Amino acid sequence: MPMLLTIDVGNTNLTLGLYEGEKLGPHWRLATDHARMPDEYGLQFLGLLEHVHRSPADLTGICLASVVPPLTGRVAQACRQYLGQEPLIVDVGVRTGIRIRYDDPRAVGADRVADAVAVYHLYGGPACVVDFGTATTFNAITREGDYLGGAITAGIYLAAEALFEHTAKLARIDIQRPPSVIGRNTVHAMQSGLLFGYVAMVEGMVERFRHELGDDMKVIATGGLAEIIARETDVIDILAPWLTLDGLRIIWELNRS
Repeated sequence: MPMLLTIDVGNTNLTLGLYEGEKLGPHWRLATDHARMPDEYGLQFLGLLEHVHRSPADLTGICLASVVPPLTGRVAQACRQYLGQEPLIVDVGVRTGIRIRYDDPRAVGADRVADAVAVYHLYGGPACVVDFGTATTFNAITREGDYLGGAITAGIYLAAEALFEHTAKLARIDIQRPPSVIGRNTVHAMQSGLLFGYVAMVEGMVERFRHELGDDMKVIATGGLAEIIARETDVIDILAPWLTLDGLRIIWELNRS
């Protein structure tokens, strides 16, 4: 069966997944290292494949999305030199099966395009995709499969780091649920403000998107913090932590012919 490697290069994480047909097999979420060179990425990819008893010879294709331009070429070079495959890079001109109705379609991040493709093909529209990454993004897909645009704000980890770096007495904390909304110490107060504050923002933004897209709008959450946010609200209909990889698989299939 054809085996596809999907790679999503983000500002904070690099996620990879192996697909046999439409089924996601082994998958990984790694820290993005902006200083890593092609040889280092190549050796890392080989190690991941070896760990699951696979080799470059098992691969029939690679689909790559990146929102970190300096790393796009390095990862693509690693794919060519170490995996023996020319990756399909999600960019202008690649078939996606959706229409991008952004003012400048080239300005839409490849990960947001992949998310929209996955949602439209797997769940249908209208839909709001909430992606909890370095930035938290809200993305609107119409009933007809048009990507309209959305909203972008700082991600929860970025906000937490800003509090640590720009205040004298606030510590760096883990993002987790505090005992109550009203924090009785500084750590719990910060956890409450970050976690429940973002939950309230998600609920408010979803309501505003629903007002513009329609009452039957689905809400799909993805990204590293999707699960912890989803536990605190009932506005999220579908939890899909590997949604971007699903979109890359679909894009690869659309561009095979």
